Amino acid sequence: MKRALTAIIFVATCGYGFAQMTPVGLWRNLDDKTGEAKAEIRIVETSGVLSGKVDKRIRKDIKPDDVCDQCSDDRKDKPILGLEIIRGAKKAEGKDVWEGGKILDPENGRNYGLRMTPIDAGKKLEVRGSFGPFGRTQTWVRIQ
Repeated sequence: MKRALTAIIFVATCGYGFAQMTPVGLWRNLDDKTGEAKAEIRIVETSGVLSGKVDKRIRKDIKPDDVCDQCSDDRKDKPILGLEIIRGAKKAEGKDVWEGGKILDPENGRNYGLRMTPIDAGKKLEVRGSFGPFGRTQTWVRIQ
């Protein structure tokens, strides 16, 4: 009986650990210049494809009714709160990396190629946005 209970706990714990090695969840991103919390982004999975929306704005100089006036697609003039900034990312075969999608910078309206890699046992997420050979990587922190 004790072995069966131990096995069940082990399997349940392992499943939880693996589940955290995914970008799915709630993340806090930081301002590149100040290092202060900027926003919270909720990433969800639908049919193997990830998308992410701005769930909460944190930075003090950002107004709640700000819109993406620099966007040039269907997100133009949409409120940044609730705006879908991650689209189309898929898990790379055999790796804990999600790529192939796009990430939007609502401050300048530009879309970048996206690559997301969970690190630190899934507590952090490296988010790389790139345009050709140029790009930058941010480290987001898991909230949930």
